[in-house]
Amino acid sequence: MIATTPWTTVYGVSQEISDRVWSALTGAAGNSVTYISMEIGADLDVFNPVKERLIATGVESGQDPQEDFHVRRFLHGPEKIPNYSGGLGILAGDTLKSFADLKIPVIAISLLYRKGYFSQLVDSQLGQIAWASPWQPEATPSLYLLHSPENPAEPLTIPIDFYDRRDVRTTAIARVWMKMEINTRLDWFVPEILLDFSGPETPEWIRLAADQLYNASSERAKAIQRRLLGASVTAIMDCMGITSRTIHLNEQHGVVLVLHLIAKELQSRFGDEYTILADDADIIEAAKKIGEEVVYTIHTPVKAGHDRFEKNLYAEIGHSFCQRVLKLLAQDQEFPDYYNFTTLAMEVNRATNAVSRLHKLVTRKQFPQFSDKISAITNGVHHVTWVSENRARLYDQTPLFAGWRDNPAVFTEAERLLADDGFRKGFSSAWQRDTEQLIAYVNHMLVEHRNQMQSTWIDPPNFLSQLDDAEARLSPEVYTIGFARRFSTYKRADLIFEDIEALAALLAEGDYQVNFLYAGKAHPADEPGKHLIRQILKTQEQLYRKTGGLARLVFIPGYDMQIAKMMVAGVHAWLNCPKRPLEASGTSGMKAAMNGVPNISIMDGWWVEGYHDGGTGWKFGYEDPVQDSCLSEAPDALLYAEDAASFYAVFKDVLATYYKRNDRYIDKGIMNMALNCPIFNTHRMAAEYVARYNLELAGDTDRQTQLFRKLYDSDPDWKK
Repeated sequence: MIATTPWTTVYGVSQEISDRVWSALTGAAGNSVTYISMEIGADLDVFNPVKERLIATGVESGQDPQEDFHVRRFLHGPEKIPNYSGGLGILAGDTLKSFADLKIPVIAISLLYRKGYFSQLVDSQLGQIAWASPWQPEATPSLYLLHSPENPAEPLTIPIDFYDRRDVRTTAIARVWMKMEINTRLDWFVPEILLDFSGPETPEWIRLAADQLYNASSERAKAIQRRLLGASVTAIMDCMGITSRTIHLNEQHGVVLVLHLIAKELQSRFGDEYTILADDADIIEAAKKIGEEVVYTIHTPVKAGHDRFEKNLYAEIGHSFCQRVLKLLAQDQEFPDYYNFTTLAMEVNRATNAVSRLHKLVTRKQFPQFSDKISAITNGVHHVTWVSENRARLYDQTPLFAGWRDNPAVFTEAERLLADDGFRKGFSSAWQRDTEQLIAYVNHMLVEHRNQMQSTWIDPPNFLSQLDDAEARLSPEVYTIGFARRFSTYKRADLIFEDIEALAALLAEGDYQVNFLYAGKAHPADEPGKHLIRQILKTQEQLYRKTGGLARLVFIPGYDMQIAKMMVAGVHAWLNCPKRPLEASGTSGMKAAMNGVPNISIMDGWWVEGYHDGGTGWKFGYEDPVQDSCLSEAPDALLYAEDAASFYAVFKDVLATYYKRNDRYIDKGIMNMALNCPIFNTHRMAAEYVARYNLELAGDTDRQTQLFRKLYDSDPDWKK
């Protein structure tokens, strides 16, 4: 289980596997992929195959001091790696897990944020309170500080240059960490390279900008972070001998990479005087050539998701030659004083992928000049990570699902279980246990918040904490809806409470009880998003009073992957209510579907493909063809009244179906396994990306990826 690399000793895979992975990544053929993401979600409390193997085999200590150190760290070390903010980072982590499971040669590059993403306190009056929570990568299992092969006593470092308006150079120094994304069989891994700029050798202004993910202190800090990520790619590839002939940009955050690739190409043609000798035509020609190395995934149609930087600002951190390239390739048509980094990423690549079929149509509408190369690869989730322990035991005991961890294609047979009384009973029992665990967590949290009132200045974020214990407790028998995601205005977290009188009348008519469980963070700089959290908090007492206690709304602070996993398995339905078509994909509802939990959703993003004519859940709201006017995020264009009324009409049927205890509700759960589990997983998604990468894969891996591509084709019109 211990392997030696040129940079460090690692734990969890054999020497043979380690050598095989690094050989694939450094081979002369370049038959591998370098994957770039601003954030990577990889918390070990939701997926840790090394720890699971140690527990399963009863290993509690090592046979020598070195092994003992690693064993104890995996069994008892901290498990939070706060290098993600939400869906984008968790998707990146899920994608890398599937690459590892399928033994696809990939290396990932991101930044290491010493202060992580912000931690969240929530006060009933103040709303969200953001605070930094430093963590210790040195103590975290699966994370390794790399060392110089020439001088093993010294950390491996790479320099990243910044330039002022006079092209005077300032250098930042990154220490190099590696997170090992090891697969479930411990016979392959994806190295995640995390660059740490926190050392004193890096100038303070760069160090401060890099210490927290999506640093919200200024646009300058944001631009510095993007530059650190993009400029690091070729540097780390050269340093570690990575030969990938495909570089995958997971969003445009690292697109500064292409500036370095263009400079490298021109330097090979003109020598060190390339900045003087190369003209505009040469730059454009170089961009076309290096674009053949780049695959780009765009994740949002929302304007705030596209990086724009003022030209004057960027002149303070980038070389004058960078300004020449940006003026040619990153002009923002709407804001001429800005560079548009999404435009740059669109311009310089061989394939642009939207993240759902509907998102492809929206992206083509937004970027018609690039329409021909925009295709769709619908997102997925790593099914092994997101299936609860209770559901996993059920799947393990179901002969029809044999091998489900390796092959989500087996779920295509699940429809045969509709008539299997034993499976239906087992499924209901597993679901009930997950609901009981979730509700127990919430009830314990409410008591803690009540005690908090006496010991801290925090006013608990839940009205129920102000009631006595018997009155405040939630029941797992009550219909429970989950909503958890980033709080942004277009996601309309408060939509279903638009007309509380109508909602209360609906519940009173059927004497229906409902628990609404909410969680999520607003970006620290997103004041409208933070206002949405305050609105949810203000709604709690009103909803409780208006419904005579039938409806209970709870906000769960500190949303992370562990809370997400508990919620997607424990609720009875997953709610998603963005303004169509502004949700590019969404993945939280897919995680619910992996557990057989139906969705109640606007027909946006993945749900357009996952709804299956009502077989897997319910739809509501606007679903007419996409027009330019639909892309507006203005408050008066968010369709609150119309879509809320549509929800109330649908919700009546949802509650009746659940409380009548008929077969229809369980049918929808089983049909999620049959129709959505085989499609919305990252194994299938990774297999579709492999076709864009043009990789030559080993026989077993090639056969697997072909199998998964046959399960679903995100874009039948794509020119293969």
